[in-house]
Amino acid sequence: MKHSNILPVLIGILTIGLASSCELARDPVDTYSDVTEGVTAQGKEVVFKDKATIQNYLAFLYQQMRDRQEHWYLDLLLIAESHSDNAYAGTTGAEVIPFENNSIEGSNSVINRDWRRYLEDIGRANRLIVYADSVADNSLSQSEISLFKAQGRLFRALVMFDMVRIYGSIPVITTVAGDITAETIGTVYKDYFPKQSPEIDAYRQIEEDCLFALQNAPNNNAANKTIFSKSVAKALLAKIYAEKPLRDYTKVIQYSDALTTDGFDIIGDYTDLFGMNAANTDAKVRNTQESILEAQFLPGAGNWATWMFGRDLANYAVNFTWAKWVTPSRDLIQTFQNEGDTKRFSESVVYYTTTWSNYYPSTNYPFMYKLRSAFSSIIKIRYADILLLKAEALVMGPNKNLEAAAVIVDKIRNRVNLQPLPFNVRTNQKAMEDAILKERRLELAFEGQRWFDLVRLDRVEEIMNAVYAKDSGRKARVYPFVKNSYRLPIPQSAIDQNPNLVQNPGY
Repeated sequence: MKHSNILPVLIGILTIGLASSCELARDPVDTYSDVTEGVTAQGKEVVFKDKATIQNYLAFLYQQMRDRQEHWYLDLLLIAESHSDNAYAGTTGAEVIPFENNSIEGSNSVINRDWRRYLEDIGRANRLIVYADSVADNSLSQSEISLFKAQGRLFRALVMFDMVRIYGSIPVITTVAGDITAETIGTVYKDYFPKQSPEIDAYRQIEEDCLFALQNAPNNNAANKTIFSKSVAKALLAKIYAEKPLRDYTKVIQYSDALTTDGFDIIGDYTDLFGMNAANTDAKVRNTQESILEAQFLPGAGNWATWMFGRDLANYAVNFTWAKWVTPSRDLIQTFQNEGDTKRFSESVVYYTTTWSNYYPSTNYPFMYKLRSAFSSIIKIRYADILLLKAEALVMGPNKNLEAAAVIVDKIRNRVNLQPLPFNVRTNQKAMEDAILKERRLELAFEGQRWFDLVRLDRVEEIMNAVYAKDSGRKARVYPFVKNSYRLPIPQSAIDQNPNLVQNPGY
């Protein structure tokens, strides 16, 4: 007999609710439920009864990235910006202050929420990937089945990439747990109580998923950047090959160049990336040449996450009575000013009058500005990020070419009217490494990159232990940053539920 309540939601194996369209920009069109499941007369399990059912389930996966913003976006910015030198926590809540003062523990509710939701997402992706081959619909060709699986595998790869960078060793789950019976308990135990795998195993799985998608995912569509396309696979491959466990800077360059061949480039006007139309009723531009993957929010179906960071320009006074997350730091603001980088600063930081003064005077309070309305797109991956990774590869990889790297940085700087790198920088490797890291900080501020850049380049201790002395606005550091700080703790609640999980060192 099945044990129907053997576990609460543990690894994302749960009943699926609403399904929606295959793009992140549209509204739900149909539903998926257990009613569509069953078995054939021969006893074969059927999860997706026909093509329409699997299409709707795929659409449901797309909707997850668009609508589940707490871990995909909100918490990721808290980790990447407030746990780095780019931002303060913003509000005074016990769940967020530890990211600013480096006192994160396994009991932190943000850490727990993200772990659980990432695993739920992986479980949802696995359902599509595992059962796509058994759709009870003879009209589906093998290429169509591979198309479905490729998008599911890209979704899983994106989730796993965020998760492994946050937690390090994680369960690498690629199956769907079977029913628990007296006969199967020994074999399904590991599915319900998965062990962690070494980081390299997670990166290998991401690599495998991306390479499959490279062959079978949809082609890039210049008019619709909400799709898990072959170009998304190339971009994610460039990003994972820059990470230490799988580092291969030659492949970073290869996949960056492949995106150039696909037609991606930085756009001429930086304000088009995050701006609003003149009436503040909609985003200024969507699907730019620079955007590789974005979640879009159209008028009538907006994004609540903007309320967590500042004002919603489409509804100026709504939800602006309480302190916001991710307040720009004095150190970041000073870095923009020292560089004379007025254009990117004005697109990244905005000042309002508030009723609170947690970090600045209430009469002139800065906010992050890259999500400025309920209709702003969230750009998950953009070409400037990949291009700067190529510059990093040219400086730090086996075939060094400092001048070619400098040309890339100059291109990024020229767009915002900054001078090219000087001769003494472009001819010195350490100076170029520092210049690229600073350029990434300014170009990608409040896009969820800074902490992971410091970790990837082994700069956490050097930069984060020094920032508290020079940034008068930061809360006092509780613990110094050490090598064990590079990965955040495994949630204690997950360890309590799963005896096979082991806490990360230092927590």
